[in-house]
Amino acid sequence: MKGDDLKILYGHRFAKKEREQKDKIWHVLCRHYFQQFVEPDDSVLDIACGQGEFIRHIECAKKTAVDLNPEVRAELPSDIRFICASADALHEIESQSVDVCFISNFFEHLESKEQMNAVLQEVRRVLREGGRLINMQPNIRFEPGRYWDFYDHVLPLSDRSATEALVQNGFVIEQVVARFVPFTTKSVLPQHPWLVRAYLALPLFWKVMGGQFVIIART
Repeated sequence: MKGDDLKILYGHRFAKKEREQKDKIWHVLCRHYFQQFVEPDDSVLDIACGQGEFIRHIECAKKTAVDLNPEVRAELPSDIRFICASADALHEIESQSVDVCFISNFFEHLESKEQMNAVLQEVRRVLREGGRLINMQPNIRFEPGRYWDFYDHVLPLSDRSATEALVQNGFVIEQVVARFVPFTTKSVLPQHPWLVRAYLALPLFWKVMGGQFVIIART
């Protein structure tokens, strides 16, 4: 989708209050889960960053955010470098200059597996040797119906198929969490930050409520 299309679609999907609540959830997710995969001196790249919920809250030395929507720039603090570009054409990012790449709720929007392969090859190019990719996605294995409730969902992916895609493109899998957070932040629970923190501390709940997977991989 083009930047203008994304603006219209996400403006309809998430009201201002919902975006604010979503941001609070991401603050907890970063601090109490994703931060374990990011070192203080790392250079972090957030692809398809949306409103920057991840890149704003993660603690690291250097932050770069990429998105097709040019209006994202206004949402980000000045310490975050913003690049308006397609994820399969990261020409402004030097090869082997990134320690950690984060991609969330993005691959399901791509038009084909070939396009996903192209993105993964760009990620491999910009990641340093031994660099880490963190990928979080809706899991069609556990949400086969709701997966298609969103107009821009095109490519069906599970934790298993995404793992194979990563391996095919030269990544080494470190960890796969088949069920992590609920399918969408619009879920009834958890919503309040302290509930999110409690949820993260009790992986048993993930197996019941989790509709998204997380894969940690290295180059």
